[in-house]
Amino acid sequence: MSANNASDLPKVSDRLAYNAMRNWKERLIEALLLGAAAVSVMTTLGIVYVLVSESIQFFSNVSIVDFLTDTQWTPLFDDAHFGIMVLISGTLVSSLVALLVAIPMGTIIAIYLSEFANAKVREIAKPILELLGGIPTIVFGYFALLVVTPILQYIFPSLPGFSLLSAGLVMGIMIVPYIASLSEDAMRAVPMSMREGAYAMGSTKLYTAIHVVVPAAVSGLAASYILAISRAVGETMILAVAAGMQPNLTWNPMEPAATITSYIVQVALGDLPHGSIGYQTIFAAGLTLLLITLIFNILGQWLRAKYRETY
Repeated sequence: MSANNASDLPKVSDRLAYNAMRNWKERLIEALLLGAAAVSVMTTLGIVYVLVSESIQFFSNVSIVDFLTDTQWTPLFDDAHFGIMVLISGTLVSSLVALLVAIPMGTIIAIYLSEFANAKVREIAKPILELLGGIPTIVFGYFALLVVTPILQYIFPSLPGFSLLSAGLVMGIMIVPYIASLSEDAMRAVPMSMREGAYAMGSTKLYTAIHVVVPAAVSGLAASYILAISRAVGETMILAVAAGMQPNLTWNPMEPAATITSYIVQVALGDLPHGSIGYQTIFAAGLTLLLITLIFNILGQWLRAKYRETY
């Protein structure tokens, strides 16, 4: 290329020109982001390592068959039994009650905020929902015990003072903000052209919201439901206060029961020596809870992929 032709080329602006300092800053930011991601991954791996290593010591003394099939959970008694199904039943029943409350209520609130509420109502409702999500769970626990349980006892006179039903209902109210907020964001991300197309075909606003917007936002809805399930399964203080912490193998929400998380709290507040069988049960229970959460997450991811293909 001749000198004249080279001089005819447009000059690169100073903003786009090579800048060693700018490249150094970008590398630093990339390193910081990588470090943040690595901390999250390493923390997860560390938790898994602790649970697995301690659980291996536990299962060296307790048969895994008894752990999965025994119908009693009395690891702190002289006649010790280690049937984790007792705690799993309480965890699943309380979570199911919570989800039966949270999923419909949270989805309805999200549809209203996304499709029907005006900007002023949305500006007021969103902070209130976020405030509800920020209330300490111990407060919800005593609310379930002192307010919700007496109301339920008035409706069901045979209901005991502690029950999975009361704890599950309040737990459902607690996780409504998680579903409502994420679902509303997913619905608002749906292109307006899809709504306008439905309106042009004569659809009502409600029909468009249910049959157009919700299917289009199913990926975000599934993510909010997965978060709600994980939050319900891992809840501790509401169940520790209002569910009774009694290790009963029951699928009846109107009975008291213990959950995996409430048992861990019970043992953590005690004075069991480190390394004892009773102390190691909390790691086996924690590993079981981790696997349950993993199963629910895999199921949620499968459902989200399935409905994404459908729509």
